[in-house]
Amino acid sequence: MSPLVLEKYAAQFRAENGFSNKESIHLKSLLHKLGVLAVFRPLEMDISGMAIKVGENNRFMLVNTARTLGHQHFTVCHELYHLFIQKDFSYHVCQVGAFNKKDKEEYNADSFASKFLIPEDGIRDLAPDEELEKSKLSLATVLKIEQYFSCSRKALLNRLYELKLIDKSQAEEYSHGVRASAINHGYSLKLYEKDNQSEVIGDYGDLARKLYERDRISESHYYELLEDLGLDFSDLGSNGDEKE
Repeated sequence: MSPLVLEKYAAQFRAENGFSNKESIHLKSLLHKLGVLAVFRPLEMDISGMAIKVGENNRFMLVNTARTLGHQHFTVCHELYHLFIQKDFSYHVCQVGAFNKKDKEEYNADSFASKFLIPEDGIRDLAPDEELEKSKLSLATVLKIEQYFSCSRKALLNRLYELKLIDKSQAEEYSHGVRASAINHGYSLKLYEKDNQSEVIGDYGDLARKLYERDRISESHYYELLEDLGLDFSDLGSNGDEKE
């Protein structure tokens, strides 16, 4: 798939979900809206995530939170390509951001994620005119864009280089000392850290409850499923009320 076609699909997917090509996206809210069952949890496996699609209405995404928050955001957008754009998709385990042209659909997913997460119009809107005219964005501008779109430095540098807004030497220079540069410019390090959090987005809890109410699973199994959501029942009394 050509870069222009992927750019078009990324812009269309933004528009279909109520986003312009200049604003950042709260990705977890988007997953809720799209009805994607998404599990965020730390994994020991060296993967970014995976996606599964069954029919047209059942979509599942797993995101490894043992990666930085910026990497997780790119992973979500990568998996959205598989689940909503790619034809005849069923299942794939992903290591995102490699832009490996030997794997056509993984390359397409990386390219789509880059264009969807970090739209060109948004980049140009945030960059000073004098830097755009020289096609040389400063580190301060790179950080401003990176923080606004909540993306990893690697993903942003790839995007800026693709758009010819930085050259190869700048891309190499800005790829070093990422955390230090954020601190020096007064930004939080949250984007560059692993959060190792566990969270489930979607109707997992409702599905578990329905299975229990229909006697498809036992009460103990029902609580095991809820504990997978990170719910802790140790603080609940025997009558189901919270302990004082």
